[in-house]
Amino acid sequence: MARIACLCHVLNRIWVAFILIGFAAAVVQTAQGDRELFSRVLTGLFDTAKTGFDISLGLVGIMSFWLGVMKVGEKGGLIQLLGRLLAPLFARLFPQIPAGHPASGSMVMNFSANMLGLDNAATPLGLKAMRELQEINPQKDTASNPMIMFLVLNTAGITLIPTSVIAIRQSIALKQGLVGFNAADIFLPTLLGTFVSFCAGLIAVAIWQRINLFCKPVLAFIAGFAALMGGLYWWLVGLQPAEMAQMIGLLGSGLIVSIIVLFVGVAAVRGVDVYEIFVEGARDGFGVAVQIIPYLVAMLAAISIFRTTGCMNYLIDGIAAIVGVLGMNTDFVPALPVGLMKTLSGSGARGLMVDVMTTYGVDSFQGKLAAIIQGSTETTFYVLAVYFGSVGITRTRYAVAGGLIADFVGLIGAILIAYAFYH
Repeated sequence: MARIACLCHVLNRIWVAFILIGFAAAVVQTAQGDRELFSRVLTGLFDTAKTGFDISLGLVGIMSFWLGVMKVGEKGGLIQLLGRLLAPLFARLFPQIPAGHPASGSMVMNFSANMLGLDNAATPLGLKAMRELQEINPQKDTASNPMIMFLVLNTAGITLIPTSVIAIRQSIALKQGLVGFNAADIFLPTLLGTFVSFCAGLIAVAIWQRINLFCKPVLAFIAGFAALMGGLYWWLVGLQPAEMAQMIGLLGSGLIVSIIVLFVGVAAVRGVDVYEIFVEGARDGFGVAVQIIPYLVAMLAAISIFRTTGCMNYLIDGIAAIVGVLGMNTDFVPALPVGLMKTLSGSGARGLMVDVMTTYGVDSFQGKLAAIIQGSTETTFYVLAVYFGSVGITRTRYAVAGGLIADFVGLIGAILIAYAFYH
């Protein structure tokens, strides 16, 4: 709990700093003659509060539908099947866990749920896995090797479908009047970004733990996934930008629709009352969307003050100047704060992502990059704090370092991937 409180203090300081620094800048600019600045700040606050509410409310239908579909997949046994398929891989990555121990099943289910965007199921499964890992941990206050590997891979895990990011993009696109906008066109770049992050975290922890990754299950997984993504990339890279975006959107939407049909079809064949199960899962959609409102409004309000007073531009221009001196393209800079914030707070990063999309456009390069970063990186400090705090771990060893390596490499990978696909 102390770690969670510490994390909250960090986020609190960032939030307060945005407001106080913005206010100080407003006072200076007003003293220099800008008599309308505070009026713009107040108008911006009201507008962003409304934007945060509208976006969150727009998530209700999409989240209800998706949670209903995921519930059908769970009852139909496909999520459990995915867990069994991944079991040989995790047996190699966690050699210190006894064969048949319940922790293995909980971890596989946690990763499976994360891959399919089933956050509500992933968190309790992950906490259950941590409690089971603590049972075989010889030093109860110190993170064991399996715990560290589990959490680093959890924070850098592959995401097949970034559900919430797609939903937010769709909601913002409607507000911006984009008719027929395909919010799933970030599917392939996001998938590649999470794969890069996953491999970085896996290799970093494997080196620390002296785990041999040159075994059939690990090599088969990495080689198969890399070959699939490489094939898709080389197929798409020769296309014109507009055609490439269209094909990526087709792949993303086609896969998502196929998964929905597969879940419903298999559940129906197995005698599941699909309609009732869907409604049962969909009931949680409203609660999930409403839960986002205070966090999103709070962060958007602070960002609004920081941006309206010009401080965000000073920050971005400063980073751009450094990047420009290095001879690099600076188009990615406006989306960079999303990645920096994501390690601390998902809600904070979500607010920054929305700010980038509303400022530059949801279909802009910056808007797409912000969405890819949000969908392919994880709240490392928060996850480590919650999971370790749940079992009383106070000595985390190299868990934070492993998570940050995965985050940093994933962020760089997301930027390069966005350039390859959209620039």
